[in-house]
Amino acid sequence: MRLFLIMMLAVSVPCLSLTACKEHKRTFGEKVQDTLDPPKGPLEKAGRSVDRATED
Repeated sequence: MRLFLIMMLAVSVPCLSLTACKEHKRTFGEKVQDTLDPPKGPLEKAGRSVDRATED
């Protein structure tokens, strides 16, 4: 139980910093990528969102 709580804390702290990111407007290329190669699960979808949110 203690290990689970430590793991959840380790995951939630970085995720909280992402809530400060502004909403990203998807470009045409991103829409095409999501249509032709949709994310295959919640982790891949989250990974794409993180990549797009942290990109300048």
